[in-house]
Amino acid sequence: MSRIGKMPIPLPKGVTVEVTPGLVRVKGPKGELSVPVSPEMKITVEDGVVRVERPSDDRRHRSLHGLTRTLIANAVKGVAEGYAKELLIKGIGYRARLVGRAVELSVGYSHPVVVEPPEGITFEVPEPTKIRVLGIDKQKVGQVAANLRAIKKPSAYHEKGIYYAGEPVRLKPGKAGAKK
Repeated sequence: MSRIGKMPIPLPKGVTVEVTPGLVRVKGPKGELSVPVSPEMKITVEDGVVRVERPSDDRRHRSLHGLTRTLIANAVKGVAEGYAKELLIKGIGYRARLVGRAVELSVGYSHPVVVEPPEGITFEVPEPTKIRVLGIDKQKVGQVAANLRAIKKPSAYHEKGIYYAGEPVRLKPGKAGAKK
């Protein structure tokens, strides 16, 4: 039995789940998400708890069991609390600023890079060297953060670029360090 798949998903106050074959709709105080799921999985909502059950111990059903439960749990957490990813900018003269809803990055190019947020995503710039990506869809928040990071990836030699908060960056020694 899948250890992740068999765990029940508790519903916080104000969150409702509507199950239709192949689709689960989750509504909460922060918004609404639709999660496509396999119609083979049995999803039940009772007593403020969502449970996912699989029809058999077939390999395909075992793999879908944990995945389905995790996707629904992520949607429930997203509409209740939301998700955030924090990015740090390191480098001399590197900074970010909010221009309307978009974020403008000055990261060593000849021009500033302006990134418009997709629908459902908001940016915050609490400091010129910090960017917060906020939203209710975990996958979309992570993808937008990855796209921002890809604009100027961290350099392993100079410790410059856009990092995830808490990301360990291993500096390479360069030419002088290789001679020793």
